[in-house]
Amino acid sequence: MITVVIATQLREDRLGYLTAMHTSLTRQSVPWQAVISIDGTDPARLPAPLAADPRVRTLALPRPVGAACARNLALNEVRTEYVNWADDDDEFGPDAMAARLEVLESTGVGWCAGWSEDFHPDGSTTLWRCPTPPGRHEAGDVWTYWPSPAHTIPIGPTTILARTELVRAAPMGGLVQGEDYCAAVGVTNLAPGILLPQAVYRYRKYAGQMTSQPGYDQLEPAAREHAWQYGRALRAALNRTAHARG
Repeated sequence: MITVVIATQLREDRLGYLTAMHTSLTRQSVPWQAVISIDGTDPARLPAPLAADPRVRTLALPRPVGAACARNLALNEVRTEYVNWADDDDEFGPDAMAARLEVLESTGVGWCAGWSEDFHPDGSTTLWRCPTPPGRHEAGDVWTYWPSPAHTIPIGPTTILARTELVRAAPMGGLVQGEDYCAAVGVTNLAPGILLPQAVYRYRKYAGQMTSQPGYDQLEPAAREHAWQYGRALRAALNRTAHARG
């Protein structure tokens, strides 16, 4: 019922983390699949546990296209009712899929999310409660918890399990970074959803993560501004349409 979409360049320093991500999926108690979008590198480098798992499919792109494009193209391979974005160096909590799937199936909302944990090199974790409070949120409400581009994003993009058709309507933004901000505000603008007061995703903190790379801060303000304006404009357009129909 669930497909996890992961973009990766199969970098040597991240292969162990990708294997750990796969291990976290094998611990889930509900059926899942994964599409690994290999961003312009040799697919033979895929770790053996993933290559041997029939639940894992690969999309080998002939040249590097960047994470946003690699993820969006992988959506073409999704055949399940629900989809979850993930990074190749993170992990899911053991109850991540079951807890959110139960909510989606019982309520009929478009998406269900949770909190995330910063996963430190020593194995410890620090809980991150996103600015959006737990509970049900109508379409467009999540963006209101993002007062300005300078503030923390309102919800963790990789904590969101959503209906596939909804994700297709609001995929990754066409940015070199911060593309997942667009995906998060897009999905939550288009449909109501529920935020659970529990951690469902572990975000690995280490020197090799994208946010630690040289030059990351140069584009981050512009990426946040774009995603914030996108969420604002989409929410306004949907509200105008609703009022016109009413």
